[in-house]
Amino acid sequence: MLSQRRLRDYGVKIGKLEPGILNSITDVKGVKVGHKTLSNKQMQTGVTAIIPHGGNIFLDKFKAASYIINGYGKSTGLMQLNELGTIETPIILTNTLNVGVAADGLVEYMLSHNQEIGDTTGTVNPVICECNDMQLNDIRQKYVQKQDVIEAIQTASSHFLEGSVGAGRGMVCYTLKGGIGTASRTILLPYGSYTLGVLVLTNFGQLPDLSLNGRSLGKELLQETEENVTLKDKGSIVIIVATDLPVSQRQLQRIIKRSVTGLSRTGANLANGSGDVVIGFSTATKIPHHKNNSLIKLHIIHDDDLDIPFKAVGEATEEAILNSLMTAEAVKGKNGTSRPALSDLVKKNAITL
Repeated sequence: MLSQRRLRDYGVKIGKLEPGILNSITDVKGVKVGHKTLSNKQMQTGVTAIIPHGGNIFLDKFKAASYIINGYGKSTGLMQLNELGTIETPIILTNTLNVGVAADGLVEYMLSHNQEIGDTTGTVNPVICECNDMQLNDIRQKYVQKQDVIEAIQTASSHFLEGSVGAGRGMVCYTLKGGIGTASRTILLPYGSYTLGVLVLTNFGQLPDLSLNGRSLGKELLQETEENVTLKDKGSIVIIVATDLPVSQRQLQRIIKRSVTGLSRTGANLANGSGDVVIGFSTATKIPHHKNNSLIKLHIIHDDDLDIPFKAVGEATEEAILNSLMTAEAVKGKNGTSRPALSDLVKKNAITL
């Protein structure tokens, strides 16, 4: 998006289902994404915000679920999200040591828009996820501030950059430059057309394992390049899934679990030190915060119709990861450490995708 060259611009198509118009998580109506990128020598980090809808998400919540593939992570808000089955704030992505300040910033934003929080009603459940960007970013300095979180939320749009931006600025994927990626799929069912979109924050993997549509691209790159790009795999991935499918929380969790199929197809081995977290929400039904003494009407699809969403989330996750690599730019950061961009290596070595 925004004039970046993505995977399909190289003629590579993942899977069999068709993408949405933007091939983005924002193909799900109402969803927006914003970034705040912090880049200056040792500082290579940032914030990414995913906004579930344009109204007041605290007053009108969505069905939500999360799934932990590997639990080496420091996320907040997932316990209540799973217990109540709803999401009531934007989702904030950042680096590991800035989870606390990101939560503070998100709470401050929510309090400024909801006078009843902590007064006439309960508190609020901020949802924060992280990956460790210490290879390129001086993470000990904790550069992210509350205002950065608020700005990421306020600048959110249906069109946004991928790659080395926002929370993805300092991330490393398959020992190349990783970061933010997105993709979507259209789901055709007998009773309607629906959309499922994925956004990823990629920070995992070793180059020899990188696979592109079943092709051992990582091994080819190792043969063609003189770059020393093999590092120990101790990274993570955050996968955000949005859909307008009318599903129960149980069905939603079953869908988001299948994101691991797309993750695996890119070559991931889910290393010991990898924090792999999936959060999903459905925009099909708003759940009011305040009880109005009437029934909440929910429509859900039949379980027999879940196979296509299962395929869709795998395909979209796979393509989103590859988009995070293809759109990333090379970054030089902490102590002069740098990570090359996949697009640069492909061009330099005249590799046809």
